Amino acid sequence: MTNNYLLRNAKVFDGKKMLSGTHSVLIEGSEISRIDEDSAFSDFSGEQYDLAGKTLMPGLIDCHVHLCHTASGDPKADGLKLGPSQLTLLALTNAQKTLKGGITSVRDCGGRDYLEFGVRDAINKGEFAGPTIHASGKMICMTGGHGNSYGRIADGVEEVRKAVREQIHAGCDMIKIMATGGVMTPGVNPEDAHYSAEEMASGVHEAHRFNKRTASHAQGTEGILNAVHAGIDSVEHGIFLTPECIELMLKEGTYVVPTLAALYNILAEPEDKNGPKVPDYMLEKCLRISKTHQDSIKAFYKAGGKMAMGTDAGTPHNKHGKNALELRYLCQIGMSNEDVLRISTFNGADLMGLPQHGLIKEGFKADILIVNGDPSTDIETVADCANHHMVIKNGAIFQG
Repeated sequence: MTNNYLLRNAKVFDGKKMLSGTHSVLIEGSEISRIDEDSAFSDFSGEQYDLAGKTLMPGLIDCHVHLCHTASGDPKADGLKLGPSQLTLLALTNAQKTLKGGITSVRDCGGRDYLEFGVRDAINKGEFAGPTIHASGKMICMTGGHGNSYGRIADGVEEVRKAVREQIHAGCDMIKIMATGGVMTPGVNPEDAHYSAEEMASGVHEAHRFNKRTASHAQGTEGILNAVHAGIDSVEHGIFLTPECIELMLKEGTYVVPTLAALYNILAEPEDKNGPKVPDYMLEKCLRISKTHQDSIKAFYKAGGKMAMGTDAGTPHNKHGKNALELRYLCQIGMSNEDVLRISTFNGADLMGLPQHGLIKEGFKADILIVNGDPSTDIETVADCANHHMVIKNGAIFQG
């Protein structure tokens, strides 16, 4: 059935700024067909919703999730207990929780044996409700490197190039390369560079040669520099950013996806009465790097760097469907509400390469989140899902 309805009298954040006054938005099919003052629709007699006191904005975009992760205290241990069919259903369930939480597009930054590809394809075709999904397939990492349990292990320039080709052949939308150690892998340090500059350059060049965007788990300074010099599209986490890193990233236009929620949720809830405890090695690393992470992201923001919202949802106590809490954490370290809203909508669409998403604009996809109140003055209207009034995906009202 074709959608045709009017969203009336709402404040509007258009993906870049709050519009003055109130507006009404006409939805036809899967697209926004008109935005105007409410009086312009005086003769409209179809289905309509009065949104006085509410704000209409683009659906949120989370540029870093793991749909095959459980978000328990130890997702890796959980994952080893699940077979392919269970993991596939888990990915679908997590995707639908994510949409319910106001997230209309995501990047899956590392799955399990391409099982998430089937979920992506079914949702993107409209066979199931869920956010638009871009998936990286297997993370590419060095022997013993971060993510080696589920990733595609590759050592040396030629093997990294081959690993990229394998992900492309499998049907990935983007390439994820692990430039450094990380928190969730035992025996590695976030500060350490894993891939050499030559290996990183090989992987990024091969991905771009086939028109695939690239993301790099990059926490330590040397690994960040290797990734940015290679031409990476986005640095994930960016924990140990130095002035040298920031200057180079500003020059290259490199995005940072901060994922503040990843460390925040581990430190906020290391114990879990209903599941496994966060392993001690994860907790120790989080305690060591948390303040540095926040300071780095603050510095990048103050320098005017490009950021897109991402949560690392699926990592310990970082629940799918609660992704919007990342907006609270970004504001808590000093970002303005409107900047955070832009980072979480238009910037995400720009990073993902979704040309008809991320804006409330005629001809754009009707991926919309409607919240009670004004997020430009109170970010909790978006961050707290209890304040969400309606979620719309491709013109279809999913919740509300």
